[in-house]
Amino acid sequence: MKTTHQTLDRVDLKILEALQADGSLSNVALAKQVNLSPSPCLARVKQLTQSGVIQRTVSLVNAQSVGLHLNVFINISLKAQSREALADFERRIQDHDEVMECYLMTGDSDYLIRVVVPDMPALEKFILEELTPIASVEKIRSSFALKQVKYKTALPLQWA
Repeated sequence: MKTTHQTLDRVDLKILEALQADGSLSNVALAKQVNLSPSPCLARVKQLTQSGVIQRTVSLVNAQSVGLHLNVFINISLKAQSREALADFERRIQDHDEVMECYLMTGDSDYLIRVVVPDMPALEKFILEELTPIASVEKIRSSFALKQVKYKTALPLQWA
């Protein structure tokens, strides 16, 4: 998959905006929304997908509606920041479905992960049984989201 920056024209950006708002749009509905006929619209979507601009299409599930009530941000500091320690942590964190996002950070901690779990016992189990056994982990600090003020998945395309 190609992920380098590429030049997108106004029509490509309109297609991306429409699909970010509703990825379930049929090709006919999308074509109508962006003022194209269906065949060239489909060709553009295929090209955007093949070039890696569109990575995949998903359905967003409401976490609360499936019993995932805690949204936790965890800062993790490693004992050493060697390539091996970083690679080991990144490999091991991939195995956990409750980890929604993981970022290598600058500043006071090495990683920031966002975890969703149903309750405190599940969080405790994750921290004690999954994070603390990682030998390179030195410090774990958790912050709980009290309320989600803003959440979006659509990227701002005005700079594309």
